[in-house]
Amino acid sequence: MEKSKIKFILASASPRRKELLGYLKVSFDILSLNVPEESSATDPQKYSQEIANLKGDAVVEKMSRENSEKSYFIVSADTIVCLNGKIYGKPSCREEAGQFLRELAGKSHSVFTAVSARLVIHEKVHGFSFVEESRVTFNELSSPLLERYLDTGDSLDKAGAYGIQGPSLTFISRIEGDYANVVGFPLSRFVVEADKFFKSHFPEVSSWLDLF
Repeated sequence: MEKSKIKFILASASPRRKELLGYLKVSFDILSLNVPEESSATDPQKYSQEIANLKGDAVVEKMSRENSEKSYFIVSADTIVCLNGKIYGKPSCREEAGQFLRELAGKSHSVFTAVSARLVIHEKVHGFSFVEESRVTFNELSSPLLERYLDTGDSLDKAGAYGIQGPSLTFISRIEGDYANVVGFPLSRFVVEADKFFKSHFPEVSSWLDLF
């Protein structure tokens, strides 16, 4: 197979995931479909993995219907926050964002990002998936600081109602694990997993990045 014939697709509209994946210096397209982010799973790893799979499945199905490419590689992801068994997705409004942040204040919580990758070659689907966990600790949040953060609007499109790369740094005291995972895409783990995966399918290629 000619390396130019594999199309790389990021199944996410997240500008943060786009930026992180861009560090690989490979060409990729973005195709994000409106998929209900719902799962009956109570385990946070299973929950995030199911959502990531749903996002990837939707793009695989669309590409299959259109039959626009013979070979393509689709990457989808989902990030959630979890504290004491409670899963925090994206808040629906400012009030819910404030509730989330008050519950997380003064505690350490987990951030899980599930990644689902599908390589489709002549309608045959191969893939890999994984879930990465990081730990984030908040300081206690005073009402003025909380209100100032909510005023930025930064919380409304992010799991757990905060983004680590923004003004929430005013109350985040510690990170354990992969910083990029908290941003929304565990890039270094993805590189390792993708390298193993592509070596098993294209042993003659020196670098999987050359396939795109």
